[in-house]
Amino acid sequence: MSPKYKRVLLKLSGESLAGKQGHGIDFDTVMEIVKPVRQLVDMGVEVAIVVGGGNIWRGRSSGQMDRTRADHMGMLATVINSLGVGDALEQLGVDVRVQTAIAMQEVAEPYIRNRAVRHLEKGRVVVFGCGTGNPFFSTDTGAALRAAEIEADVILKATMVDGVYDSDPKQNPNAKKYDTLTYSEVLSGHLNVMDMTAASFCQDSHIPFIVFSIEDPQNIVRAVCGEKVGTLVQE
Repeated sequence: MSPKYKRVLLKLSGESLAGKQGHGIDFDTVMEIVKPVRQLVDMGVEVAIVVGGGNIWRGRSSGQMDRTRADHMGMLATVINSLGVGDALEQLGVDVRVQTAIAMQEVAEPYIRNRAVRHLEKGRVVVFGCGTGNPFFSTDTGAALRAAEIEADVILKATMVDGVYDSDPKQNPNAKKYDTLTYSEVLSGHLNVMDMTAASFCQDSHIPFIVFSIEDPQNIVRAVCGEKVGTLVQE
């Protein structure tokens, strides 16, 4: 297999790191998820990663809390996950840098676009924490923003479902799965791929994204090599 894309941004959901326990971080699961990333690095692919925080905290479902403060807590959750992913990659012998949109120098590098690109060019994996660094924006939007900034060829959105459907496949056994979609179809159909801000940003930035299941982590490599996995969204 040879890679179709040179520089990719992998978006991992926080839930995927929890494994069967459903919350927190299951390190065995994390190790299985990052093994394909090591394969991509060995193939010469430049890999950046954005991780959600839903396995620890979700700002939008915080109830009575002030939304800004709740979102700041969510950003800290993504840092915990980013450090976990970074540690797993290092155990596999991959050179990693964690960068955060909110400065915490004792824990990680501050996000600096040129430095991130330089790391990628040197074959290091860069893990971005804190989403965009702003409340009211999801980590999907953070992934879209970082992908545009580092000029990634594609966003790989690894989720708990195997693609995009016209309705929830867990509730509707007749839900139809899409192989390909346009940004306009995602936005006009309010399809639950990523939030609307992220989808419109990808449209404006002309970045394709592939939505696929992380249950088989090898799908990451298949997607980068151009095999048909999940749903491809592009212009």
